[in-house]
Amino acid sequence: MNILVADDEVSIRELVGEILEGDGYNITLAEDGEDALEKFNLSWHEIVFSDIRMPKMNGIELLTAVKEINENTQFVIMTSHASIENSVDALKKGAFDYIIKPFEDLDIISDVAARAIANLSGIRRQQYLLSTLTRQNQELDHLNKEFREMAIRDGLTGLHNHRYAKERLNSEFDRSARFDRDLAVLFMDLDHFKFYNDAHGHQAGDDILQTLAALMTKNVRESDTLARWGGEEFVVIAPETGPADACKLAERIRKAVEAHDFPNAAKQPLGRVSLSIGIAARSSATESAEKLLRFADDATYAAKDSGRNRCVYCIGPEKMKAI
Repeated sequence: MNILVADDEVSIRELVGEILEGDGYNITLAEDGEDALEKFNLSWHEIVFSDIRMPKMNGIELLTAVKEINENTQFVIMTSHASIENSVDALKKGAFDYIIKPFEDLDIISDVAARAIANLSGIRRQQYLLSTLTRQNQELDHLNKEFREMAIRDGLTGLHNHRYAKERLNSEFDRSARFDRDLAVLFMDLDHFKFYNDAHGHQAGDDILQTLAALMTKNVRESDTLARWGGEEFVVIAPETGPADACKLAERIRKAVEAHDFPNAAKQPLGRVSLSIGIAARSSATESAEKLLRFADDATYAAKDSGRNRCVYCIGPEKMKAI
């Protein structure tokens, strides 16, 4: 523990230094406030004993300068009876305590040093606990974010899951209806996925789904929500998207999948891995999110019935248009 003793009276600073050194502390002596501040800047001191009246820089000025460097330094004012009012002012500015000169009992010097150390230990303990609590809260917040992500993500593909997609669709539909904004939904089905699973095994099928998810992620926009609806079915919720742009988005995804070199793709019934995509956009005929999704689903069935690996737009109830 390092203690700095500043007093322009040689006898006082040497007496205080000798007592504290006898208590086992490392002592630095300073002849005035400026000398003390210079030495404080050169070496770490946990405690400063300072006379309140010194030339060049008084004890209050030294206290202010020291606290700006390290607010945890314990500062003890040494004062006469005539300067007690100034000592109280020093306490208000962050001094730990004051002792009155001449010293009636030299033990008071050791006592105030011991109490200052105990106070410093308490401060350090509080800071440690606060730091630990802050770190643990950050870790907990990180874990909570991970749990929230796990709750809305599909475990296999990493895409958003069915529950999140439903919530998002309802939210976007309400916003679209309230502000009369465009909204489109793409419903996508992986063609002949059961055939692929039966021929090459479920692990190969899982690999296909993961690769497909990555491909689709690259081809949707940041504003879109891509989710695994279930099994080999996927949805894209596309806010601020009208029929024409929705059809372009669907076709971009379909072509990306068609062009990708999937393992064993040539053995599929269509000679490739492909998607059938149904598209629907909010209109006066879609009074609910469920109906909008059903129109997109109906369009997907129409795409499959007309040969698969194609996009079909649902104009309205039982009104389909191939893209």
